[in-house]
Amino acid sequence: MALKAVVFDFDGTLMDTESSAYESINSIYADHGQELALETWAVCIGTIGGFDPHADLQTRTGKTLDKDGLHKMFRTRHVERLQSVSLRLGVLDRLEEARSLGWKIGLASSSDLAWIEGHLRRQGIRDYFEVIRSSDDVKRVKPDPELYIRAVEALGVKPEEALAIEDSVNGLRAAKAAGLWGLAVPNPVTKQMDFVQADILVSDLDQTTFAQVEAELQARIVQK
Repeated sequence: MALKAVVFDFDGTLMDTESSAYESINSIYADHGQELALETWAVCIGTIGGFDPHADLQTRTGKTLDKDGLHKMFRTRHVERLQSVSLRLGVLDRLEEARSLGWKIGLASSSDLAWIEGHLRRQGIRDYFEVIRSSDDVKRVKPDPELYIRAVEALGVKPEEALAIEDSVNGLRAAKAAGLWGLAVPNPVTKQMDFVQADILVSDLDQTTFAQVEAELQARIVQK
């Protein structure tokens, strides 16, 4: 086995957008005298759907609420919080390492392309990514494997030659179903999830190197 590519998730992996999203939705719940439990919100992390906060708030309050208005308010608060959010620890180091190793670099995200591109450019890392596959490119987002399948195809590598980096169980399930190796880097919102499918689990990308990851995976294959 020799790794030839790495495919990053975006939200929560390159930047901790997940903490911002949870804080933003919880602030809206607080406006209505409610609190949203993290485990309730967590089912929609890394995917689209799974939990409808508008319907949930209407049920809790017994009031008819403006769905579009709530979504706009969430988006505004989320974007405002993200203005002060930078790349997660080790991200830039791993991007530089992947480039120095001659690996192809891709991104597979359940978010839309405009959202991804805007943040990548603001963080100054857009040029690292040869391929980006987003919700605009597929019929089904994570945990369906389609995003990862399309990403490795576009990179010109086999799934088993690629390492996926994910912060959520939905994303990890997608990567493993597509046949990639899985490196999990939970953030404060996803750290309570069960990453049993991960080949390697670290708290941040500054805790390992791709050379170490590849060596560990090689050793496991030999042991089998």
